[in-house]
Amino acid sequence: MMVSKSRTRAPRKSPEERADEIRSAACQVARVDGLPGLTLRSVGAQAGVAPALVAHYEPSMDELVASTFEAITSAEVDEIAELIADDPNATSKLRNLITTLTEPGRDDVTIVWADAFSLGRVNRPLAAAVRDVMGRWQSLVSELIIEGVDAGEFVTDDAADVAWQFLGMIDGVNSHALVHYAGAPDRGRLVRRAMENELGLERGTLQPGGGQQGGAVGRRAGQ
Repeated sequence: MMVSKSRTRAPRKSPEERADEIRSAACQVARVDGLPGLTLRSVGAQAGVAPALVAHYEPSMDELVASTFEAITSAEVDEIAELIADDPNATSKLRNLITTLTEPGRDDVTIVWADAFSLGRVNRPLAAAVRDVMGRWQSLVSELIIEGVDAGEFVTDDAADVAWQFLGMIDGVNSHALVHYAGAPDRGRLVRRAMENELGLERGTLQPGGGQQGGAVGRRAGQ
């Protein structure tokens, strides 16, 4: 005698729940395989749904790549802004920022950035998302530098340019680290030295354990 077994169907989810699930799956794929790893099949496999269902909720792969990039990188901006918010002064914030952004544990986000700079050439929504998140970083770092200038810790007459230089160096040394170029394990050293020079700080001020108090010194501080 044959006994039939009925397959238990997964509970239906609301469109909002399913869309969130697919976006979350896309972020998980991108953190492991980078933005080029985002396909209907890979996202569907991660979410446990058919590729056709992913296409139903995300009909444009360019838009999905862009929104995935923005979700991952915006979350990092929020996380780091909160992380440095309670540091006692601008020098401590900058020291902490450099250490955090150059630690190997963030290589998954670095990969997403590196992919975005390349893919953004042909993916207009992604290029727009890159500019938006870069703008958030520019604002965060510029405001930190202005805080240091106002407190007498830093000396510069162009916080925006120094912030741009800082971000360019971070992107550069982190990208070098992805291919294990030169002194990748000590990638933060170059950024610290450059920022000490740009902001009139004593050598070693931005090294981990360099002390809590900052202060511009020498000719650039008007001495």
